Parts: sequence; structure tokens; C-alpha cells
Amino acid sequence: MAAPAGSFCWIELGTSDLAAAKRFYGQLFNWSARDSHEYTLFLSDGRPAAGGYTLRPDQRAEGVPPHWLLYVGVADADAAAARAGELGAKILAPARDAMGQGRMAVIQDPTGAVFAIWQPLAHSGFSAQGPGTFCWADLSTPDPIRAGEFYGELLGWKFREAPNDSSGYAHISVGDRAIGGMLPPSARTPATPPHWLAWIAVADCDATVSAAAATGARICAGPQMRNFGRYAVLADPEGAFFGVIAPSHRA
Repeated sequence: MAAPAGSFCWIELGTSDLAAAKRFYGQLFNWSARDSHEYTLFLSDGRPAAGGYTLRPDQRAEGVPPHWLLYVGVADADAAAARAGELGAKILAPARDAMGQGRMAVIQDPTGAVFAIWQPLAHSGFSAQGPGTFCWADLSTPDPIRAGEFYGELLGWKFREAPNDSSGYAHISVGDRAIGGMLPPSARTPATPPHWLAWIAVADCDATVSAAAATGARICAGPQMRNFGRYAVLADPEGAFFGVIAPSHRA
């Protein structure tokens, strides 16, 4: 069953060493891997959790680093991509068919963060839940007002100040359901480019961080405790960034 339009529906790893990534994430999140047509489907308890592929030569030539890409579900990828362009976004990859599984486009928002849109056909997105699966996403941008206007117009997102948080962090909602957040400018390092960060739920943040470090990951932040849970930001052995969180609750 497809997630409601405007919701995050998939995460995808582009990496310089797919075999190493399968070992790393398999050990860290207990993911199994199913390979098909140069694409890897990561499974959690037999259900789709994420995808992965080896960066193409043209991507490497353009300096694209290993990364996790977030997908947002839409009803019509062609119309959404066209609208994104009208709203000031850069279309990095025009809407195209993805092996009959769906229709997609890759977009850089007007403030510089990159994401993808997905019109589901045979593949509706992730269905795995619980530890080892996607649970949240954060946007880091130098211009929250411009970003909020863009995503609100394109995807119908609503932004509201996070409860019990005086930092300026905003929750992103689809209808009445919070799906992610937007960091305040004060939380950004000027040298860090605008980006989206995917968060993976785990049962024990400290144990996950220790296991990641033991298998070659870099610890970028944490583990730290906030009212929503204990979390850390990591870079996998090839350099792709992601977050892990043992949630306590979400307001």
C-alpha cells in the first residue's frame, strides 16, 4: 500500500562500494540484500527497507559523493517536477520511468538540498517497520522561510514549531501526521551544504554507534539525549551520512 502523497516513501544509497555497503548495513541493521539489474533491495524481516546502487561513472566524474537520497511520494512525477521548476528548483534528473517500478525525478530545492519524487507503479516504497528502518528526516537549510514556501507549495507540507523546543526546530506535517523536521539556521555549520538527513530507528543507540565504529563508520555527532530519544549522526565507511535514533516519544 502506497504512503499518502507528500510522505517519505523510500531511501536509496548511492555508493562507491556496494559490496562493502551490503556488509556494513547488513551487520548494523540486520538487513538482507536482494540484487536485481544492478540495484540492491535492502530488506528488514523480509520487507523492503531501502535501496542501493553503485554510483555511475558520470556521477563520479561530477563529484557526486556516496549519499543517502530521500524520496517523497507524489501522484504525478512529471507534473510535480514541472511545478518544482516553476517554484525555483533545479531539476537534476527529469521525470523518467524506473524499470516499471515507478516514475521518478531528482530535484534540488531552491535553497540547495537534494531529494527525489516517486510516483508508485509496481513499487510503492518501504513497508518494513521497527528497529532498522526509516523513521524521520531532517532538512538543514540556510533559508527555512524559502524552503518552507517551496515544500508547502509543491507537496502541501505544513510547518509548525516543535513542542517543548525553544531552538526554532520545526516539524513537517502531512495532514495531521509529523514526518520530519527542519533545523533552525543556528544549528547549521556554515561550511555544511544544505541537505536532507535520513534517520533510522534502532533499539539501542549506543550499541549501534559502537558497532558502526567497529566496522569503519565515522561518528559525526553523539550519542546524545533529547526529549525525543537518544541519537547520533554517522558516516558509513564510504562516506554516506545518516542518523540513528532510539526514540522515546514524538510529540
